[in-house]
Amino acid sequence: MIDAVGNPQSLLLLGGTSDIGLAIAEKYLSERPLRIVLAARKSERLDAAVQRLKNAGAEVSTVDFDAKNTSSHPAVMNKAFAGGDIDVTVVAFGLLGDPEQLWQDHAKAVELATVNYTAAVSVGVALSEKLKKQGHGSVIALSSVAGERVRRSNFVYGSTKAGFDGFYLGLGEALRPLGVKVTVVRPGHVKTKMTEGLPDAPLAQTAEQVAEIAVDACRKGKELVWAPAPFRLVMSALRHVPRPIFRKLPI
Repeated sequence: MIDAVGNPQSLLLLGGTSDIGLAIAEKYLSERPLRIVLAARKSERLDAAVQRLKNAGAEVSTVDFDAKNTSSHPAVMNKAFAGGDIDVTVVAFGLLGDPEQLWQDHAKAVELATVNYTAAVSVGVALSEKLKKQGHGSVIALSSVAGERVRRSNFVYGSTKAGFDGFYLGLGEALRPLGVKVTVVRPGHVKTKMTEGLPDAPLAQTAEQVAEIAVDACRKGKELVWAPAPFRLVMSALRHVPRPIFRKLPI
């Protein structure tokens, strides 16, 4: 159970090698010991993530998780919850891809849509069944400002995040009366392995900075938060820019 000051005893990270997800886990670990379940495909990166969290004082176990194998997701949840209740679940898996390749390569586009949206819905529904039964818990769903108003420059990715965002906001409404809270986090450009090699964008953040915002928002029971906060004003303005003008903006 989460204690009086918002510290959980257990955490499930769906996307067990995510830089932001691991930073969130470490933020909680800095407050108290934690039992952590990492859900990801077996790899050297997963082994490194396990060791990283053990070095920080966590009790760590792993569950084999393939986002594209949606039929396996209920069984993944069964394994993840086999050790007891999960206080906080972080949904942190996804693909970025090459934006110009994506809309011209059928297989790549379908793969990205499957991982970023279909799989996110799949785990969200399977996770909800577990959280409803235990009657408590929090979910941190890592969305993106790219989904707030989809841009030509990365519209395939942005469209998947728009769907992700809408699903988890709706899931939060559905679960709220049942004692479960969902916090949707909308980061901008984050300096992680996923964005390595890309030029920095305005208001760029580190994984640790996003983790601070996400954990604080979850503790306060916020339903939606931007990372960093000024993105809320930026995106609010951009949402109302007429399309002919929006098309000409250098974004």
